[in-house]
Amino acid sequence: MVRQTQHVFIHSPELEQYSYPPYVPFDVSRAGRVRRLLQSFGALTGPDRKEVAPEAASRPVLERFHTVRYLDVLERANGGYLPSHLMQMGLGTMDCPVFAGMYDYAVLAAGATLTGARLVLHGEAPVTFNPSGGYHHAGPELAAGFCYINDVVLGCLELAAHERRVAVIDLDVHHGDGVQAAFYHRNDVMTISLHESGETLFPGSGFVNEIGEGPGLGYSVNVPLPVGIYDGAYLRVFREVVVPLVSEYDPDVVMVEVGADGLAGDPLAHLKLTNNVYADILKQVRSWGKPIVAVGGGGYHVENTVRAWALAWTVLCGDELRDEASAGLGGVLLESTEWQGGLRDRVLVPSADQVRLIEPVVERIIAEVKRAVFSLHHLS
Repeated sequence: MVRQTQHVFIHSPELEQYSYPPYVPFDVSRAGRVRRLLQSFGALTGPDRKEVAPEAASRPVLERFHTVRYLDVLERANGGYLPSHLMQMGLGTMDCPVFAGMYDYAVLAAGATLTGARLVLHGEAPVTFNPSGGYHHAGPELAAGFCYINDVVLGCLELAAHERRVAVIDLDVHHGDGVQAAFYHRNDVMTISLHESGETLFPGSGFVNEIGEGPGLGYSVNVPLPVGIYDGAYLRVFREVVVPLVSEYDPDVVMVEVGADGLAGDPLAHLKLTNNVYADILKQVRSWGKPIVAVGGGGYHVENTVRAWALAWTVLCGDELRDEASAGLGGVLLESTEWQGGLRDRVLVPSADQVRLIEPVVERIIAEVKRAVFSLHHLS
C-alpha cells in the first residue's frame, strides 16, 4: 500500500494560457497567482507536499456526464465554428461566451480535478487541491454561470465508480445546481450546498425542500443563506447542519468546493464573510480523517480570492501553527490587499444590528433543514 504522505497542489502553466473575454468577471489567472503566492513563502515544498500537472480529461470520461452533441458543439465553438443551436446550450451568452481555447481550457481544468480524485482513489495523496476547478453549474448539455464542463460531477463519478461514497461540501456563494441535479436520485454522493438564497442570487435554486428523490431522498441538502451573513452565523450553520450529516453519512471521500465569492466585497454576491471561515471549516473537514479532493470555484474579487485559496491550501496541509500565527490586520474587511498579518483576514465582531437581523433567520433556516432531512438520516 502506498504511504499517504504528500498533499498535492494541481496546476500547470498551460492553464494560464487561456482567458475569458475581458468583459467576463471570471478570471482564470487566480490559480496561477495562488501558486506563485504559495511558492513565495515555501508552502509548496517539503516532504509532505508536491505539485502535479494535470492531463486533459479524455472524451470518454467527459461523456460519462456530458452528451456527445454538447461536446461536439463545444469543440467546434473552440475552433471558431458557431452552430445555430449554440444558444440552446447556454453558449454565446454574457456568462458563457465563445472564445478561443474555451474547450481546451475546460477539459484541462476538469482533468485537474480528475487527477486529484484519482490520486486520492489510489492512495497516493490524502489531500489534493485544484484551484482551477469547481465548475458546478454545468449540465449534461448546458453551459451556465461561467461553467462549460462540470469537473465536480466528473470527479464524483470517478470516485463512485470505484465504490467510494462521496460527500460534496459546496461553500461557493452560488447554489451548486449542476452537481445536485447529477446526483439527485442517488445516495452514493451526498451534496450539501451552503449558498446565498436563490431568492437574491443566481441560479435561483437551492431551497430547503430540494432534498433528492427515490434512492437519493435526503442526500441533497441545501442551506440558503441570508444576505449579509457573517462568520459566526455561517460557522453555526456548518456545525449544526453539515457536521452531523457528514458524520452520519460517513463518506469515504470528501469533496470541498472552496468558492471564495462569499467573501465581503465580492462584486457578484452579498455575504459578509472573511477568509477565517474557510480556514475554520477546512480544519474541521481535516479532523474527520477522510481523503479530501478540494477545488476552487467562484471568487470575483481576485486578490481576496487568491489569499483565501492560499490560506485554504496551508490549512489543508495542516499548517495550523503557521496559519494561526498569520492572523492579523487587513484583508477583505479593510477593503485592501495591503495586510501585515499574513493570509488571514482580521476578525470582525458583528454589530448588534447585524446579530439582530441575521440570527433569527439563521435559526429558522437551521430548523427547516433539520425538519427536511435529519430524520431521513436518523438524526434528531
